[in-house]
Amino acid sequence: MSATHPNLHDLLARRVPGQALEQPFYTAPEIYQQDLEQIFYREWLYAIPACQLAKAGSYATLRVGAYNIVIVKGRDGEIRAFHNSCRHRGSIVCKAREGQVAKLVCPYHQWTYDLDGKLIWANSMGPDFDPTQHGLRGVALRNLNGLIYVCLADNPPDFEDFARQAEPYLAVHDLSDAKVAHTSSIIEKGNWKLVWENNRECYHCSGNHPALCRSFPLDPEVAGVSADGSISARLQAHFDACAAAGAPAQFRLGGDGQFRLARMPLQETAVSYTMDGKAAVARPLGRVAKPDAGSLLVFHYPSTWNHFLPDHALTFRVTPISPTETEVTTTWLVHKDAVEGVDYDLKRLTEVWIATNDEDREIVETNQEGIFSPAYVPGPYSPDWESGVIQFIDWYAAWMERATAPARMAAE
Repeated sequence: MSATHPNLHDLLARRVPGQALEQPFYTAPEIYQQDLEQIFYREWLYAIPACQLAKAGSYATLRVGAYNIVIVKGRDGEIRAFHNSCRHRGSIVCKAREGQVAKLVCPYHQWTYDLDGKLIWANSMGPDFDPTQHGLRGVALRNLNGLIYVCLADNPPDFEDFARQAEPYLAVHDLSDAKVAHTSSIIEKGNWKLVWENNRECYHCSGNHPALCRSFPLDPEVAGVSADGSISARLQAHFDACAAAGAPAQFRLGGDGQFRLARMPLQETAVSYTMDGKAAVARPLGRVAKPDAGSLLVFHYPSTWNHFLPDHALTFRVTPISPTETEVTTTWLVHKDAVEGVDYDLKRLTEVWIATNDEDREIVETNQEGIFSPAYVPGPYSPDWESGVIQFIDWYAAWMERATAPARMAAE
């Protein structure tokens, strides 16, 4: 890296806790590549809700950096993931973002794979060709209560700690009984860390999110993470009431800060993310008996934050596209038997977060533009309102320090 872009080790070493990162973290292609290699290529990533693949042969594709994967539902009901690259000459097998097929057929030379990835037809390959040695290469996959996670690493890190802690929180939402009501993908012209920083605080909400503020509370404790782990009496009372109603709610921060689970109250009398605060879906999704239980907020770095409400659920996927571009995909889930136009109105269901996502896109892009300036100097985060941002940046820095330490020691 040039003098203008010091190496990652030096940048991390001189980082000031409680302050934003230096410019190269948000702009430099070299650091972006390190983010991919050390985080996105190694860690478990949220991909799709399982209900998106409704029947055998349903598939979805996902690009993560240089990798292209396909996630497909087999005839046995199992969901599997594969590298979306033909074992013949490497062509992409599934070109669409999602679709429905009987088999996976490479469009180049029609090599044909069954839904479990086995090669079942390859023309004119000679008598010594062994098709069992040329199935699609698998990608590690886990189905966590209806949420599909994938990992590109040959030896994936532990998933059990997160799964064990998340399972009781997610179980009452019955995502196996869900269907996709709507999906929205937008490209934000900002570094993926800026997308996360914006998500981890509501310091900006009152001035930027009029629709969301009708239901989401302007309380820094809801988005934040207190340094000493303390919980206010008011919030603890909410956790206890939800737990008594059978919906686990207690604040949990785990995985060295990689994930958080907490069922947070909404604004005053609001029970869902709608303009009037009333339920968006007449037929509930799940078994949350307390209508004002609020939203189960779950984040898992680096790829997802989520909102699970008594009437519907929202998943958000964060996918870096370039050093200064990030795709954010939002999926609205409702009960599989909920009927549009009867049990819910699609515009009413989606309008708050469609507006909020677009507002956040503009915020992130404006932030990125300002960081491009040679005059940019990292400023301090608000300890009251931006504790969640501090927590995210501390996690990122610690992760990158650990991940790059072996290579640095070898070089020395």
